Amino acid sequence: MIRFLVAFFLLGFGVTTGWAQTFTPAEIARWRQQARQVTIVRDTWGVPHVTGKTDADAVFGLLYAQCEDDFARVEENYIVNIGRLAEVEGEAAIYQDLRARLFLDSTQAISIYQKSPLWMKQLLQAFADGTNFYLYSHPTVRPRLLRRFQPWMPLMFSEGSIGGNISVVPLERLKNFYSQRKSTSWQRPDFERPDREPVGSNGFAIAPSKSASGHALLLINPHTSFYFRPEVHVSSAAGLNAYGAVTWGQFFVYQGFNEHCGWMHTSSFADSMDEYLETIEQQDGKYLYRYGGKLRPVQQGTISIAYKQADGSLGQKKFTTFRTHHGPVVGQQADNKWVTVRMMDTPLEALEQSYLRTKATDYASFREVMKLNGNASNNTVFADGKGTIAYWHGNFLPRRDPQFDWSMPVDGSNPKTEWQGLHKVEEIVQVKNPASGWLQNCNATPFTVAGPSSPKREQYPAYMAPDAENYRGINAVRVLSRKPLFTLDTLIAAAKDPYLAGFEELLPALAKDFQYLLDSTNPPEGEVVEAMKLLRGWDRRYSKTSVAQTLAIYWGERIQKLARTRVTPDLRLDNLSFTAFVIAKTSPQEKAAALQETLDELTRDFGTWKMPWGEVNRFQRLTGNIQEIYDDKQPSLPVAFTSSAWGSLAAFGAKAAPNTKKRYGYVGNSFIAVVEFGPRVKARSVLAGGNHHQPASPHFTDQAGLYAEENFKDVLFYPEDIRQHAERTYSPGQ
Repeated sequence: MIRFLVAFFLLGFGVTTGWAQTFTPAEIARWRQQARQVTIVRDTWGVPHVTGKTDADAVFGLLYAQCEDDFARVEENYIVNIGRLAEVEGEAAIYQDLRARLFLDSTQAISIYQKSPLWMKQLLQAFADGTNFYLYSHPTVRPRLLRRFQPWMPLMFSEGSIGGNISVVPLERLKNFYSQRKSTSWQRPDFERPDREPVGSNGFAIAPSKSASGHALLLINPHTSFYFRPEVHVSSAAGLNAYGAVTWGQFFVYQGFNEHCGWMHTSSFADSMDEYLETIEQQDGKYLYRYGGKLRPVQQGTISIAYKQADGSLGQKKFTTFRTHHGPVVGQQADNKWVTVRMMDTPLEALEQSYLRTKATDYASFREVMKLNGNASNNTVFADGKGTIAYWHGNFLPRRDPQFDWSMPVDGSNPKTEWQGLHKVEEIVQVKNPASGWLQNCNATPFTVAGPSSPKREQYPAYMAPDAENYRGINAVRVLSRKPLFTLDTLIAAAKDPYLAGFEELLPALAKDFQYLLDSTNPPEGEVVEAMKLLRGWDRRYSKTSVAQTLAIYWGERIQKLARTRVTPDLRLDNLSFTAFVIAKTSPQEKAAALQETLDELTRDFGTWKMPWGEVNRFQRLTGNIQEIYDDKQPSLPVAFTSSAWGSLAAFGAKAAPNTKKRYGYVGNSFIAVVEFGPRVKARSVLAGGNHHQPASPHFTDQAGLYAEENFKDVLFYPEDIRQHAERTYSPGQ
C-alpha cells in the first residue's frame, strides 16, 4: 500500500505524469496474493527458475522475471505487434503499424480473448498481471509507451515464430498503395530478401540406435538476432516443467524441453500463405471485385494511426482500408489488379498449440497438439524419453489445387484458387524414427532430413516443400552420417563442425580462373599471387587464426555482390543455385580483381591483408540496448565461426558498424542446447552474452567467453541441483 500511496502522491502533484503507472488497491492486493504462490530462483548464471502453484502462477512469475531481465525488449515486442510503433518512433513507422492493424486489431483481439477457454483466459490474465506487477513494483521504470499490459495483447503477438507472418508483406508496396495508389511490380516478401544475412536455425535429433547411452538426443540451435530470446525454466504443481528459450513477452518456452520430450523449431519455407490478384471495378463510387463471374463489394474500413511528431506531440493519419474475402488489400500490380493476402488468422489456436506442446509427454501427445494447426512458419525436430525422434515440415498448410503455381500470386477471381481446407498432420512431409538413426533440418529441404531415410519429393504437392538445399544442410548430413554413436559431447562437436561447405565450389572456380590468368600474356603478380596460394591450401575450416578464411569471406562477399546484379532476384545467398550463378556470371578477370580489391580493403583498414579471422570477427556487448553500439577501442572477443551463408553450422552473422573496421556479431547462434532424454534428463546450454540486459549485472556477459569458444554450461533442471547453485531465491515484488 505504501508504494501505491507514493505513486498516487507523485501523480497528484504532476511530478511523473508522463510515465508513472497507476493501479488500483484491489489489483495490487490480488497481485501480491498471487506473487506469494510463486518462487523465482536465480542460479549462478542468472537463469530464472520460476515455480508456481498453478500454471497461471508460473506464467505470472515468468513474465515478472522477464521484465526484470529486460523490460525494454518485452515492451518493444508488444509496441510492434499491436501496431503502435509510430507513437514512439515517429512517422517512419506508420506503415509498419498499418500492416499490423490490417491483419488483426485490438477490437478483434479482445473479442477472441472473451471467447477463449477458461484455462487460456487464466494464462492471458496472468501474463498481464505479472507484467503489471513488475511495473508497480518498479515505479522508476519508464516505459516508452505501454504503462499497462492487457490480457488480449498476446493474441496480437502470434505471428512470425508462432502463427501467421505479416512480415511477408513488403512495406514499400503497402505504402505505395495506401499513400499514393501507385502500381508496382510484384515484390518479393521482406523476409525473403535474398541478400539479407541468412537466419533460421539448426535442429538435430539422434535416435537410441545412434546414441552411446541408448537414449535419444536433441540439439536446439536457433539462429536469431542476439538477445532475442532469454534462457528460462518455468514449472508448476499442475505439471508444467519446461526449460529453454522464450521470446521476450511471451508466456511459453518456444524452443526447449521438459522431462519427457524436447522440441526444436526451424524456420520453414513450406507455403502457408498466398497472394491473390483481385480484378477491381468501380460502380457508383464503390469498389467491386470479380469472383466466379460475379461482382462482390470490396469491404472498406478506417484505420487511424497515431504517430509521434517532431515536437513530441501525437499526430493522426487515417487510412481507408480495403479487403476481400481472401484478406486485406496490401498493394496494386502494374496491371491495376489489387493484391490481397491470405494467411493463418487463428491466434488463439497458435497460442494454445505453443503452450500445450510444452506439457507434452511423448510423441503421441505432442502430435495430438499439432492437430491444432497453429504453427504457420516452423518445422519441428522432436525427441522424447521413449526413444522416438521425429520431424514435421511445417504445420499449418492449406490444401490447394496443384495446377496453379502457388509460389506466385494467383487469380483471385477464379474459385479454383480457393483453399480447400487444411492438410491433416499425417499428410504433411514428416519422418518418424528413420532407419538412418538421425534427423536434421537447417532451414532447407526436408528431402535430405534423414539422409537415405528421407521423404521422397514426388510424394507431395510442390507447395508443401519448395525449400531448396543450403550449405548447412549439406554439412549436417555429412557430419551426422559419418559418426556411429553420439554423446552430448560429440553432438556439441557436430553442432560446431567447422567445415564451410559454401566454398566447395567457389574457391576451385577462383583457382581455375586464376590459373587461366597466370597462363595468359598479362598474368597477375605480387601479393595477389601469394593470397591465391593461401586460398589453394586452405582446408575450408573456420579458425580464429586463419588468414585464408578472412580472404575467402571478404572475397566471397565481394563476388556475390557483383553477381547479384546479374541473376534472378529470388536466389538466396546460401542457395546452391546462387553459387552456380556466381561462378558462371563472373569472368576470370572479375574474380581476380575482386581478390585484389579484398587485399586493398584489408590493408587500408588494418595495415596488412594478412589478418587472422579472429582479429576481424568479434563478439562485443557494451550497452544492452536494443540497438547495440560497437567500438574497436573497447574490449571484444575473437570468434572463429561465421555466417551461415558459407555453411557454418554454428552461425555468427557479423558486420562492421559505421565507426568500426572490425566486424561484430549481431545475429546467429543465440540460445544453444543439447539434451539427452532418459530416466533423468541431462542437458547443456550456452547463451549469447548473458541473461541480463544491464551492463552492471554480473550476468550481462558472463556467458560470452563460453559462447565465443563454443563451450557449454550444465543446465540445472532438477530442484536439488537448482538449490545447490542458487544465487537468489525470492517471490515477485520482493
